[in-house]
Amino acid sequence: MTWDNDPSAAPLLARGGEGERVQAWQCIGCGKIEAPRPCIGVCQDRKIELVHADRYDEVLGQLKRARQAAQAAITLVRRLARTTPREGEWEHSYRALQQQARDLLAEDARDTTETRALRGD
Repeated sequence: MTWDNDPSAAPLLARGGEGERVQAWQCIGCGKIEAPRPCIGVCQDRKIELVHADRYDEVLGQLKRARQAAQAAITLVRRLARTTPREGEWEHSYRALQQQARDLLAEDARDTTETRALRGD
C-alpha cells in the first residue's frame, strides 16, 4: 500500500482532486464572503464551510510530508521484518537498521524545525 493511492488517508482532499478554487471578495470589516456568479433563476443559499487557500495549501503540504515520513517508516519496518541476518551477524544488521531509523528521525526533526521557522513559531 502506498499513501499516495489510499483515498482514506486524505480526508482533506476532495475525491478525485483538490476541488474547485473560487475567487471571492471578503469584507475586511465583518468578514462577509461574496463570490458573484451568473444566476439562472433557481438559486438556493446553503451553508458551507470554507478555508483560506493559503491555509489549505499549508495543510496539504504538511499532509504530503507526513505521508512521505510514514512511507519511509513503513519501508524501514518492512526491511526489518524481511531481513534475516547471517549467522553471527545479527548485531551488525541491528546496528545498520538502528542507524537508518536514526537518520529518519533526524530528517523528521529537520523538517519540523524548518516548518516552524517558516510559520514563525
